[in-house]
Amino acid sequence: MTGLTFNMADNLSRQIAETDVRLASSPEAISAHARETVRIPRIVIEAFCDTAEIAATIENSARDRLMARTRVMVRMGGIAAAIAHFQNAPTPNLVIIESRSADDLNLADLDRLAEVCDPGTRVMVIGRANDIVFYRDLMKRGVSDYLLAPITPVSLITSISGVYGETNSGKLGHTYAFMGAKGGVGSSTIAHNIAWTIARQQQSDVVVADLDLPFGTASLDFNLDTGPGLAEAIQDTSRLDEVLLDRLLTKCGDHLSLLSAPTDLEKSYDLGQSELEALIEVAQSSIPFTILDMPHMWTSWSKSMLTAADEIIITAAPDLANLRNAKNMIGVLRQARPHDPPPKLILNQVGMPKRPEIKPKDFAKAVQLEPMACIPFDAHLFGTAASKGQMAAEVSSKGAAQKSFQEIADLLTGRKDTKNARRKALDLSALFGRTKRKPASAGQ
Repeated sequence: MTGLTFNMADNLSRQIAETDVRLASSPEAISAHARETVRIPRIVIEAFCDTAEIAATIENSARDRLMARTRVMVRMGGIAAAIAHFQNAPTPNLVIIESRSADDLNLADLDRLAEVCDPGTRVMVIGRANDIVFYRDLMKRGVSDYLLAPITPVSLITSISGVYGETNSGKLGHTYAFMGAKGGVGSSTIAHNIAWTIARQQQSDVVVADLDLPFGTASLDFNLDTGPGLAEAIQDTSRLDEVLLDRLLTKCGDHLSLLSAPTDLEKSYDLGQSELEALIEVAQSSIPFTILDMPHMWTSWSKSMLTAADEIIITAAPDLANLRNAKNMIGVLRQARPHDPPPKLILNQVGMPKRPEIKPKDFAKAVQLEPMACIPFDAHLFGTAASKGQMAAEVSSKGAAQKSFQEIADLLTGRKDTKNARRKALDLSALFGRTKRKPASAGQ
């Protein structure tokens, strides 16, 4: 082949060359892939399609959270339009070509496309020829991947991640965003206890990022002095790296650290999306588990943080306002993350004396999501823990609440299946049989 050639990507395509060119895909597959590899880097993608169906699929893929750092442009006209366009324009990081023909894509057209491509540009082909000889011809020309139409957004995102995986082979740390459906439902308490449990049980490094800058309670719950923490981390993200982040963390033990909120009301905190994105990227590159303690507010940056998190955990109390808010949040987040599992739900403060409540089964039916845990109301336990700056397990190592925290930690980190846990969460008769209710002298 004369002229410029496409860079050869030694990735998933080459591994399956001896078998089949079809790439299996499912929402579960992309979730697992996203957890095991780094996110797709900041690249520009231009697609040239022959059919409206493939164009719509690529546009749908571009809205996925894993593609948040990419810029995608979709044009019609196939490879002929691509050759004409790039004769007078620089080529992007990745070019996607669709061939509508049932016959083999004209390899001579690929040669002409290579002649107008800049060095470093990669090419992905979507076609309808399920032929291993043709596939090998594409690989010889340096095509990065070949997808057999019809494709799904999941298969396309997986393929793009595989193409760029050779330069991004490390693992991402997992990010969990905790947010209450209503203020005062104990989302921060649950987030802190689960972070403490993960660090103790798994001996893995965990960071709690208290994103409620004016009113955060993480430093109180862990009985620590407020340090520079989050305020300095987002002050100048251009200099933020692993070394600076480590210096800003306050140690809470061998494996648990806190990025504390400043709680300084002399300042106002109008956070930008880019500052927090940079913080999360640095944390994910060096820390296995990052817990985002989200304030109860709905802003552009908070919605962005929720959308970008690996897992979203919504805490709700069993009343009408919580049900309405939880249902709305779950609906919006399902739409914003169409290829991810739905948010996880925790019902907290269940069984508060003299308070009318919505039954957990009715709550789950209304929001169309079963809770991963139902934590009983225990004013004495959580009131004592809050006043002493301790976790629930440090006050009492036994009891329903601590058992729930252990199960939630196992579920979030993949050490336990969700099916049995959800069944147990709704079996409240057994749960309350082991829990002695205390007078409502303090709350969670």
